Amino acid sequence: MKNTDTSASVSPAWLLVFGCWLIATIATLASLFFSEVVKLPVCVLCWYQRIAMYPLVLMLPLALFPFDGKVIRYAGVLTLFGALVALFHVLLVAGAIPESAQPCVADIPCSETHLNIFGWLNMPMMSLLTFAAIGVLLFFANTKINRGHLE
Repeated sequence: MKNTDTSASVSPAWLLVFGCWLIATIATLASLFFSEVVKLPVCVLCWYQRIAMYPLVLMLPLALFPFDGKVIRYAGVLTLFGALVALFHVLLVAGAIPESAQPCVADIPCSETHLNIFGWLNMPMMSLLTFAAIGVLLFFANTKINRGHLE
């Protein structure tokens, strides 16, 4: 006789939300490393991106045990906010946004990058890619949850 109890198995949505938490945790630890150990200055836009990222590290694991798919709504809002700020920051560094629109102070300008890998991968771009990855995983987790309710 086959065991049809699937409550012990891990759902794909759970794994995707866990992946979001893992990415957010790595991003948080990396940002703290660069600011506290390497002593890179943190601009105003970077702080807004941190405000969007840091709560994800606490919010996502709380929804994993037991799994609560509603976390996707709340994490999605933070992810969208962080991605928009990161996109603005990337455009600012690229020179697409005029200096008069910069919200940063004179001591730590947002248009400067102190870390540049491969000539294009700087902190704002890393932040944008991180928020994009989390957003994609949250989208797929939401899709898995919605399909589960329809079946």
